[in-house]
Amino acid sequence: MTISGCLVLGTLPVIAQSNLKEGNNNFALYTKSQNFANLDAARKFADAAYQTKRDSVSFRNILLRGLVYSTLAVVDSNRAQAYTKDPADIGLSSLRRLSNKSARSEHEPEINYIKRSLANAYLIKANRAVAAANFEEAYLNFHKVDSISGSTIDVKHNLAVLSAKIGGNEDAIKRYQSFTSQRETSSPTYILQLAKLYRKQGDNRSSLNTLLMGREQFPKDKEILFTLINTYLTNEAYAAIVPLADEAITHEPENVNLNYIAGYANEMEGNNAAAKAFYEKVINLDANNFEGNLELGLMYLREYIAHPEDEEKQNNAQDYLLRANQIKPSEVRALKSLAVLYDQSGDIIQKERVNSILNQLTQ
Repeated sequence: MTISGCLVLGTLPVIAQSNLKEGNNNFALYTKSQNFANLDAARKFADAAYQTKRDSVSFRNILLRGLVYSTLAVVDSNRAQAYTKDPADIGLSSLRRLSNKSARSEHEPEINYIKRSLANAYLIKANRAVAAANFEEAYLNFHKVDSISGSTIDVKHNLAVLSAKIGGNEDAIKRYQSFTSQRETSSPTYILQLAKLYRKQGDNRSSLNTLLMGREQFPKDKEILFTLINTYLTNEAYAAIVPLADEAITHEPENVNLNYIAGYANEMEGNNAAAKAFYEKVINLDANNFEGNLELGLMYLREYIAHPEDEEKQNNAQDYLLRANQIKPSEVRALKSLAVLYDQSGDIIQKERVNSILNQLTQ
């Protein structure tokens, strides 16, 4: 019994070597023929060569296992075959165990093949998770793609987008910061996303600084310029809008809102002639624009109060304020402005009429 046992033990390495050899042969055949039967056979031999503790620490056995399962992870992406564990995870575990430096150097092409296959496998899983709106799973799979392959900027961008979707704003900010820190990896999209993340956190200064950096990197980009103007508008930084207005309008000369913003910013900075020109353009583009008519009426009203003898200013104020009132008959600002105008001009009847309407609206 003892002798027989020794003989059996003595044959185990030979069997293991045979499985390894057959597994490698079948995998080589698969790479040439793309015949799944060869890959399936390679899997069986790879599993057989990985049964004992001694087998499982052999670099060559682990390498074969990594080659086979990383390939299965891509080829059988729908998991039509039965597995005790996901083949991508088996392949990744094998890759991590190929730690012998001298052996790795000798088998660098095979290891690179495993990395490419696993990156593709996890990319497939990530894209499917995105399609299913399972963003946490997508993030985990894109993260594996990134860690395996040192992947492209597209994968890193997806990680940033997904990180923001699952509430990881700090992680997303760090990722976008790494993209935008250099012109070579930056893009208008990354600039705008980073600025948006800062705004979401209430860090308006960093949001503004990001947009200003974007203007330096992409001086002709329309979206960065428009977002910067809206940021200044929110912060009532009208002096900063004025020098940007003309450039913005060259992008969209018939943008009513943009012309109105340009007019308002110039008005706030005391550039009355420019403000009137922009408001007039607003009305030319949209005759029924309430804000454009009201602001022009208010400007002429202020000038008429300062120069009560100027009938032209009086008439202009009345024309624009009445038009604003016609567009929005119940709008209090226009009615109050008309009341001031009629009081200034001494038109008691019209003043009482307007005040009567105001009283009804405010009761």
